[in-house]
Amino acid sequence: MAVDRPLLDPSAPQAVGSGTPLGLLPVAIRVPIRPARAILIGYLIAFPISLLLGFIATTLLPEAQPPQFDVEGPAAIVALVLFAPIAETLIMGAALLFLLLFLPPTAAIIVSAVGWGIAHSMLAPMWGLIIWWPFLIFSTLFVAWRVRSLALAFAIPMCVHALQNLLPALLIARGMTG
Repeated sequence: MAVDRPLLDPSAPQAVGSGTPLGLLPVAIRVPIRPARAILIGYLIAFPISLLLGFIATTLLPEAQPPQFDVEGPAAIVALVLFAPIAETLIMGAALLFLLLFLPPTAAIIVSAVGWGIAHSMLAPMWGLIIWWPFLIFSTLFVAWRVRSLALAFAIPMCVHALQNLLPALLIARGMTG
């Protein structure tokens, strides 16, 4: 279990989600200390659990349609690894900045993740059951890093999102999805 002790310095930023269920997430993504580590841990938490959620969803709902992407080849990589992370992180960050005006950080993160799940469900209902998880991680990273730098608050979840999309984009680019 993650412990929030790396922040013994009272002037250091506090871990996002301490004392809430988000406190179960690794401290590395809840405290804005090491950008590269936050990106790596964010990816290692988001991607495998997304795969597990995808497996569960397709097992329980085998008739459900997966999302369809009307791109292939290099365009798939540009769309999914560059454009989607940039556009969606900008939208997510703006929404989180607004939500944080009215909600505590944990509630804003959860509302963001659920909202992204709903938005992706409009394209493919099963997708929303999977996508909420990585957006919980992206939102947590954004809220954690915004206290250090707004640029890092956008850049770090954007990088994790790009990594999250990399393998699926490569598979789509090669026509290996079905």
